[in-house]
Amino acid sequence: MNFYLKHNWWKYLSVGLLIYTIIGGLLLPVPQLGIINETIRNVYFHVPMWFTMTFLMVVSLWYSIKYLRTFDRRYDIMAAESANVGLWFGVLGLLTGMVWAHYAWGKAWSNDPRQTTAAMFMLIYLAYFVLRGAIEEEDKRAKVSGVYNIFAFFAYVPLTYIIPRLVDSLHPAGGGDSPVFNRDDMDAGMRMVFYPAAIGWIFFGMWIMSLRARFKLLRMKRLEM
Repeated sequence: MNFYLKHNWWKYLSVGLLIYTIIGGLLLPVPQLGIINETIRNVYFHVPMWFTMTFLMVVSLWYSIKYLRTFDRRYDIMAAESANVGLWFGVLGLLTGMVWAHYAWGKAWSNDPRQTTAAMFMLIYLAYFVLRGAIEEEDKRAKVSGVYNIFAFFAYVPLTYIIPRLVDSLHPAGGGDSPVFNRDDMDAGMRMVFYPAAIGWIFFGMWIMSLRARFKLLRMKRLEM
């Protein structure tokens, strides 16, 4: 597998899908649901942000494992940049969720279990970058942060996908009965925008990550010359 995707078709596809998402997300009709109403359009942005973050965290985990098996510093760079961009998408997901919560629940932050666990795992990944910044020796930094990254991902999974579903929550992906994702609420018209939006945002996140990683890899090669 190459360290970054060299072909451009997926970049053009990302741009096209995101343009379609913005236009379709703002103009195409959506179901009129109680409380949520027109704010359901945020599902085209808020949810794909989390999907993109999860995808990039999986990529980061993969490269951390590859680094610990080979001790090739290029894999460490890929792991760090995947987590970096993934965390930023997590921030965007949290902010778009807070905007949605303000209109749907009455306030941006209500200590809902989904919100609380999201904040917890983001702090865990922030600690990953604090750890990287605190260790000066490159090989030691890569080894320690690689091990921590594996721990961070396996803490992320229960905090994001397990614990919120075990308790009552206002969030549609929690344990409550809030609408959005069931078959009656997200109709066929919404799915025609939602799925392209998810693919577009994931490709866009990969694009940003590949640019950052390429820059870091080029800088590493210059320092080695």
